[in-house]
This record gives sequence, structure tokens and C-alpha cells, in this order.
Amino acid sequence: MPAKKRSHSHGDGALLVIAVFKFLKGAVLLALAFGALSLLHKDVALEVEHWLDQLRIDPDNKFIAALLSKLQLVHTKELKEISALGAGYATLFLIEGTGLLFRKRWAEWLTIVATSSLMPFEAYELVEKFTAVRLLALLINAAVVLYLIYLVRQKEK
Repeated sequence: MPAKKRSHSHGDGALLVIAVFKFLKGAVLLALAFGALSLLHKDVALEVEHWLDQLRIDPDNKFIAALLSKLQLVHTKELKEISALGAGYATLFLIEGTGLLFRKRWAEWLTIVATSSLMPFEAYELVEKFTAVRLLALLINAAVVLYLIYLVRQKEK
């Protein structure tokens, strides 16, 4: 029995936006993962301070000083963990983006499951410390999940 052809008109624009969004998140996380690896066996705070100096950012700024203070605690073990976690999530986002770009049903379901499974943690973080960025991230992810559920249900009709 031939496979049912998928419509290329219903939801293409939104799927493309979601796919590009996933690709961007994947690319940023991949860059961070490789960046973390490049800092192995180095003084992370000193390296970041050098970058800040190159960018002419005042290291005495209270936010920058707090960041540099926290970076004093980051060593090889933490950098390896950050790199592995970042690479893992980057891989997931790039797979989701590729599948959505090619309008694959499995990618829609993968994105629904993966995105919604992390939303309770995002909600917890939002309750622990409310920020506009955390709220925006949660709302974007909720919109993506709800839209993909709607799209999958429409295609099943």
C-alpha cells in the first residue's frame, strides 16, 4: 500500500519557523559545547576576563564581577559536563529541526515529546526566580507544542 502523501501547504510557514528556531538553538549549544572544550585545562575566569578586555567591557561592573567570581568555580570536570550536555541537546535540536524541515511526522512527535518534557523544569525555574526571559522561553515552547499537536491532529483527519 503506497504511503500517504503529506500536504506541503498546511502549516509549512510555521514549521519552517520552528525548524529554523531549533537549528539556531542547536547551533548556539554546539558552539557553547565546543567553547567549553576549548577552555579545558585553562583558568576560565582569566580567559573570560581577557575576552571582556578585548570587547572593552568593564570587569568592575557588578554583574561582570559576579560572573567572573562564579567562573572561578568552573574547572575541567564542569567544562566536560557542560560540553557533553550542550552537545547532546544540540544533537536533539538539530535532529528535530532537520525532521521538521523535511515535514516528517516523527519529527513533529519528537518535538512535542522533547519540548513538553522539559516544560515542567522551566515552570519550576520560573517559580523559583521569575524573569521575563524565562517566561518568554516557557511561552514559546508552549506555543510550539500546542501548534504541533494541532498540526498533527489536523493531518490525521
